[in-house]
Amino acid sequence: MTGSSIKDIPEEWEVRGTRTPFQGNKTSVRQDDVVMPDGSVVTRDYQVHPGSVAVLALDDEGRVLVIRQYRHPVREKLWEIPAGLLDVPGENPLHAAQRELYEEAHVKAEDWRVLTDVYTTPGGCDEAVRIFLARNLSEAEGARFEVEDEEADMELARVPVADLVRGVLAGELHNNCLVVGVLSLVAAEQGDGLDTLRPAEAPWPARPFEA
Repeated sequence: MTGSSIKDIPEEWEVRGTRTPFQGNKTSVRQDDVVMPDGSVVTRDYQVHPGSVAVLALDDEGRVLVIRQYRHPVREKLWEIPAGLLDVPGENPLHAAQRELYEEAHVKAEDWRVLTDVYTTPGGCDEAVRIFLARNLSEAEGARFEVEDEEADMELARVPVADLVRGVLAGELHNNCLVVGVLSLVAAEQGDGLDTLRPAEAPWPARPFEA
């Protein structure tokens, strides 16, 4: 296969039955009875997720804005890039990303592009994440957003891209969006350049939205 022919394609196998044994505040667990290619029917359990956005904010000195936050499921404080849920169905992901950058870092950006789109764990969750590249950063105006719960303990830093790459490859940084975002940034810089990335409101079939 050539590079241009390697791409994911939509496909949906028949579902004979579905149940929702757990419903949480933001996510749920679904059980689908799925027909396999040989005609057999198997049950697949997965988390239903509204989707997320993340922001790789790159300053004029080549540093990435990162946040360290406690993540209870893995019992660690992880360095991450600003991110958040798409709380409103059909919400424009760019608007959500701009909100998250303001709320978590009190920063705004003038230049926005799509860095990459990913499914975080497609074997067990339908979460789709759009990772944006934000440049031309400046301090946001007005009062800082009041944080609570885990966010009240967040630390904020600006770290050179090379240091983050080293941390990823050394197994010292584990957050999915940070890892994918930083490595995608380097690939884009070494490829056709950041200015050739998709526009900020490029179509996103995984989470359709109105511009």
